Amino acid sequence: MNKEVRLLLKARNTAFRSGEAQAYSTARANLRRGIKKAKHTYKRKIEGHFSSSDPRRMWQGIQAITDYKPNNSSPTVMDTTFLNELNTFYARFEKDDKDTATRTPLPADHQPITLSSTAVYTALSRINPRKAAGPDGIPGRVLRACAEQLAGIFTDIFNLSLAHAVVPSCFKATTIVPVPKHSRPTCLNDYRPVALTPIIMKCFERLVLAHLKDCLPTTLDPHQFAYRSNRSIDDAVSIALHSVLTHLDNTNTYARLLFADFSSAFNTVVPSKLITKLGDLGINPSLCNWTLDFLTDRPQRVRSGHSCSTTITLSTGVPQGCVLSPFLYSLFTHDCRPVHGSNSIIKFADDTTVIGLISNNDETAYREEVERLTTWCANNNLVLNTSKTKELIVDFRKARGGTQDPIHINGMAVERVSSFKFLGTHISEDLSWTTNTSSIIKKAHQRLFFLRTLRKNQLSSAVLVNFYRCAIESILTNCVSVWYGSCTIAEHKALQRVVKTAQRITRTTLPAIGDVQRKRCLHRARSILKDSSHPAHRLFSLLPSGRRYRTLRTRTSRLRNSFFPRAVSLLNSC
Repeated sequence: MNKEVRLLLKARNTAFRSGEAQAYSTARANLRRGIKKAKHTYKRKIEGHFSSSDPRRMWQGIQAITDYKPNNSSPTVMDTTFLNELNTFYARFEKDDKDTATRTPLPADHQPITLSSTAVYTALSRINPRKAAGPDGIPGRVLRACAEQLAGIFTDIFNLSLAHAVVPSCFKATTIVPVPKHSRPTCLNDYRPVALTPIIMKCFERLVLAHLKDCLPTTLDPHQFAYRSNRSIDDAVSIALHSVLTHLDNTNTYARLLFADFSSAFNTVVPSKLITKLGDLGINPSLCNWTLDFLTDRPQRVRSGHSCSTTITLSTGVPQGCVLSPFLYSLFTHDCRPVHGSNSIIKFADDTTVIGLISNNDETAYREEVERLTTWCANNNLVLNTSKTKELIVDFRKARGGTQDPIHINGMAVERVSSFKFLGTHISEDLSWTTNTSSIIKKAHQRLFFLRTLRKNQLSSAVLVNFYRCAIESILTNCVSVWYGSCTIAEHKALQRVVKTAQRITRTTLPAIGDVQRKRCLHRARSILKDSSHPAHRLFSLLPSGRRYRTLRTRTSRLRNSFFPRAVSLLNSC
C-alpha cells in the first residue's frame, strides 16, 4: 500500500459516489493496474535485497507479504505499583541466600589476566547496532562507530576492573522488560522477564568468557553438551538413545528416563557456591573474585513504557540476558554426575535427564541416583519442579513382571508419560517416531502456506528456495540424523511428500530428506572422529587395517538403525 495506490483508491471511491458508471469503471481499472504495479515493484525490491545479500530487509519484506509470525501483542499499560510487584516477584529467590560470599585469597606472585586493546577493539567493532540499549542508554551503533577511539579507554577500564576484581555498579545494572507469555496474563508468573544489560558489559563478558574457556580442565563433565565446541542437541539425544538401545539389546532389561525440570534455575544459583566450584576447577583466583563481584550487589528494575519500578539490589542467581550466565550455570552443575555405572546424566544447559539402565528388575541404583540428585539440588539451592518433571519407561519385555512403581521426589510422585519432547525431539516409550514425524509434518504443512503466498506474488525461484531452506527444511531435518534411520517406510514417504509439494511450488529440484540425513550423518561422524574428548569418540575404532571402522554389535533393528551404527556403516562405505 504505497502513496500511488492510496490516491487511486481515493479516486475509485470518489467515482463510485458520483454515480457515473464510466468514470467508476475507469477508476477501478486504474486501481487494479496500480495494485499490480505496486506488487511488482515490491517484488523487485525484495529480490534486490536478496541479490545484494541483505537478509534482514528481505525477511522483513517476506513477513509483510505472508504475515509470517505477526506481532499481535499490544503494549500493556502497567503502573508503578504493579512494576514493583513484578520486580519483587523476579527477586523472590534473593531471601534464600544465607551464605556469606568471601573472596579467594590471592598468592603473592599472582598475576591477574589482562586484555589487549586489539581484542577490545575487535569486540567493539562486532557489536550488533540493532541490539536494544541497556540501562545506561548507550546504543550499540555509537560504540561500534567509535570503536577505534574508545578501544584504548575501555581497555584501561576493563584491565583495572580485572586487577581489582571489581565490576562497576553501572556495568552490572539490569532493566527487565516484562513480556506476556499469553494473550491474557492472569498472574505475575505469566510475564516473561526479558533482561537488558549494558552493551559495553556484554563486550567485556565475551572477552572474559574466552579466558574462562581456556582455563577449563579436560576432566569437565563430558555429558554437558551446551556451550561447548563440537557439541550439539543432536549429540545429546543420540548418546542418550544409544545408551538405552544398547542396554535393551540384552535380555530382561528396561530403561527409565527422568526428565528433571528446575524452577528458575538461573535465578537460584548461589554465588558463593559457584566461586568455590570455579576454584576447584582451577580457574584463575582473581577471575573467581571478579566473577563473585559481578554476581553480587546487582541493581535491578522493571520497566514498561515510560514507567519504572524502584531499584532493588540482588546477590543471588546469574542474571539472564548476560553473556556469561549460561556458561557459569554449566560450570555450577559440572559436579552433578552419576555415581553408578548403570546410570547416566545428560545435561544441556538447565535441561537435565537421568537415565537408568535396569537389569533383572533391580532399580536400586536408579532410585539411589534420583535421591542423590534431589539431595544435590537441595544442597545447591536448585528447586526441582516435581509437577513438571516427567518419567518415561522403555520396556520391551513380554513378561514385564508387574507395573513399575513411580519415582517420588520430595514426597510427590513423578508423572509417567508415554511420550516426551526431549530437546525438541519427541521420544515415545516404544521408541517409534510416529509422534515426532507427525508433529514435524504438521508444522511443515503450515509453513507451506507461506511458500504458496510468496509464489502467488511471483517472487523468483531463488527467493522461494531460500525461504524453503530456512523455514521448512530446517523443521524437516531437525535432529534428522537421530531419528530418520529408524522411521518406517510410510513415514519416509510422508516426509518426502512435503518436499515434493515444495518442489512443485518453487519449480526447482530440492534435496531429498534421505540425502540430507546421509550428508549430516557423515559430517557429524567426522566431527566426532576429530575430537578425542567427545563422549562418542570411543564408538569409532579403526580395524587393524587402518582403512575401515569396527562395526558396532547389534542384535535388534532398533539399535542397528540408530545413528552410531549407521554412521560407522556410512564411513566404511565412503
